[in-house]
Amino acid sequence: MPNPTLKTRLAAGELVRVFCAGRIPHPLVIEMFALAGGYDGFWIDQEHAAVTYDQIVTFALAARANSLDCFVRMAPTGYSQVTQNLEAGAGGVMAAQIHSLAEAEQFVRWAKFHPEGVRGINTSGRDADYTHKPPAQFVAGANREHLVAIQIESPAAVAAADKIAALSGVDMLFVGPADLSLTLGVVGQFHHERLWEAIAQVGTACRNQGKTWGAVVPDDKFAARAVEHGCRMLSIGNDILALRRGVEALKQSFGQHFGT
Repeated sequence: MPNPTLKTRLAAGELVRVFCAGRIPHPLVIEMFALAGGYDGFWIDQEHAAVTYDQIVTFALAARANSLDCFVRMAPTGYSQVTQNLEAGAGGVMAAQIHSLAEAEQFVRWAKFHPEGVRGINTSGRDADYTHKPPAQFVAGANREHLVAIQIESPAAVAAADKIAALSGVDMLFVGPADLSLTLGVVGQFHHERLWEAIAQVGTACRNQGKTWGAVVPDDKFAARAVEHGCRMLSIGNDILALRRGVEALKQSFGQHFGT
């Protein structure tokens, strides 16, 4: 029996833990995180890492092989890329740099089939089991099962958070604290009250609309405070951070041989 998806876990109120991958687009990265245990899935960074269709296919295969779910964070630049990411086998999509209700509505339309959206049907992708799913079953299942998330990374997005969370096709809001702190004028100050006032507003919007929210959590203190505000998806670490800290830990364990 397949493991519950991230969307299913979130709908059940579970606290889920994910990581980010993309700079090192190799299935071994996914297996290393999976073998470490404790993670429920991961998101693929197509915004900054420009991950290709073939690489997302590989990531999605690695996810299924390791009993993980995955979704793609992408720039909201076009309809076709949304459907390609879903057809590649990702469990959902997340829009970066959304600053208004209208932009969020457009992204949702790209991710959903009629009557909820404008996605074009093609059953040759992984989300239709490569033509094994009948079209009607495919459409209904995709609209129901794919995770659709909207990133909140600017004051304008925070101001629109309640209306965005109210959209029927939006499952989750996702706070990007790096960009949000940047646009609030407190870049990198992840415990600044100005940032947390905005985060609290996102949490309230989701609570009001019966939705959930997630966030990249730069440290344990941030994660604990986010959970207090209702966060149910903690994004803990990424491929580059894991490599950097691993190298640092390795050097420290052989400190005398590095002159330290």
